Amino acid sequence: MESFNELNISKQMQYAIADLGFEKPTPIQARSFSVIMSGTDMVGIAQTGTGKTFAYMLPILQDLKFSKETNPRVLVMVPTRELVLQVVEEIEKFGKYSSIRVIGVFGGTNINRQKEAVAEGADIIVATPGRLYDLVVSRALQLKAIKKVVIDEVDVMLDLGFRFQLTNILELLPTKRQNIMFSATMTDDVNVFIHDFFIAPKTVSVAVSGTPLENISQFAYAVPNFYTKANLLKHLLQNENDFKKVLIFVPNKKSADLLFDILDEYFGSEVAVIHSNKTQNYRIRSIENFNAKKTRILVTTDVMARGLDLDQISHVINFDVPNFPENYMHRIGRTGRAEQEGTAILLYTEKEQDAKATIEGLMNLKIAKLEFPKEVEISKQLTYEEQPQVVEINNPTSAEEAGPAFHEKKAKNKKENLGGSYKRIIKQKYKKPKTRGDKNFRKNKRGK
Repeated sequence: MESFNELNISKQMQYAIADLGFEKPTPIQARSFSVIMSGTDMVGIAQTGTGKTFAYMLPILQDLKFSKETNPRVLVMVPTRELVLQVVEEIEKFGKYSSIRVIGVFGGTNINRQKEAVAEGADIIVATPGRLYDLVVSRALQLKAIKKVVIDEVDVMLDLGFRFQLTNILELLPTKRQNIMFSATMTDDVNVFIHDFFIAPKTVSVAVSGTPLENISQFAYAVPNFYTKANLLKHLLQNENDFKKVLIFVPNKKSADLLFDILDEYFGSEVAVIHSNKTQNYRIRSIENFNAKKTRILVTTDVMARGLDLDQISHVINFDVPNFPENYMHRIGRTGRAEQEGTAILLYTEKEQDAKATIEGLMNLKIAKLEFPKEVEISKQLTYEEQPQVVEINNPTSAEEAGPAFHEKKAKNKKENLGGSYKRIIKQKYKKPKTRGDKNFRKNKRGK
C-alpha cells in the first residue's frame, strides 16, 4: 500500500497523519485496518517496532463518532504505566483535529484524582489491568458502554500475572463487543486466552516471532564474566559517533543498578536507568531525557522496555542472553524501527552459549562473532552468582553427597505435625452441618 489515502479515512485523520510525517502505512497497519473496521475479533501478531499502536487506533478513531456520553466506548489495556502514557499521547496526536476525549489510568498514583478524571467523561480509556479493576470494583468507572476492547502486549501481561484481572474485567464487559489483541509472540498461554474470550478471531500476522528484522545488523562477543562485560561496554561506548543512542538490556533490577553504578562513574550524566523499583517520576524523566538525547545510554530490564516508543536507537546491547529466545527478538526490535538501520550486540559467557544457540536456531541465522578487543581488561572479579558454590561435606544438600557421618532422621522425628489430637477431635465433633440454617429442614424434622 503506497499511501494512507487508499484506506479511505477522514480529512481530520489525514491532517493528523500529515502532521506526524507518516507517508505510507506499515504492513501491520495496512492489513489490520479493514479487519478492525469490519467489527470482527482480531488477533495481531507483529514484532516490536512495526507500528502496532497506530494499527489499532487508526480504524478505531475513524469509526468513533462524536458523543456526549460520560462512560467510555473504547478500552485499551496495556501492561505498564509508561505504555499507558505513551498510548494516550499517541491517541492525542492522532485525534488532534477531532473532539476525542482520552484518559490514562495506572497504579502508583492517587486513585482519587483518577476517579475525578473518569467522572468527567471520556471516549477512550487506556489502563493497566490492576488499576482498571480497582476503579471498576469501587464503582467509579462503568464499562457498560464499551464497544471495542484492545489488549496490547498480551504476552507480557500474562507473564506479569495479570490473567486474574484480565479475566474479571472481560467478564464484566458487554457481551456484544469487538475484541482486538496484539502480541509479539503466540505462546500457549496466549492461545488459551484467545480461545476463552474471542469469537472466531481473524489472525493478522506480518512477522513470525523468530524472524529477525532485515535492517538490524547483529554481532556477538564471547566474554568471561559480568565485570569484563562492563569493561567491554565502557570501551565500546567511548565511541560517541557510532554509539549515538544506546539501549542496554540486563536480566534483573539488581544487575541494572550494579551496571548503572559502574557506567555512571565513567559517563556521568550520559547514562540513566529504569526498572520497576524506580519511582514513577524518575522513570518518566529518564525516558524523556533519553528520547530528547539528553542522555545517550539507557540501562533497562525487559519488562520496562516492552512496547515503549524509543526512537532512533543506534544500538541495542544485550548484556545477557535472555532465557526465552522470543525476548531477544523483542529487545533487538527496539532499534531499526520504521525501516531505519540499527545494530544489535550480544554479550555472552560460556554458560550462556546454549541459550545463544537456541536464539540462532529460532532465527535460522548465525550471529556474527567479533574478536574481543585486546585493550579491554579481563576482570577476575566475580559477582555472587558467578562465584563457585562451596559444598560443606558434613552438611550435604542431597543424598548423593552424604558422607559416612551423615545419619537419616529417626522414624518418630519424620512424623507430620497435624496440630495435636485435641484439635482434630474438636474439629471433627463440631464441624459445620450441611443443613445449618435450613429452616425447612428443621421444620420437617420437628414434624416427624
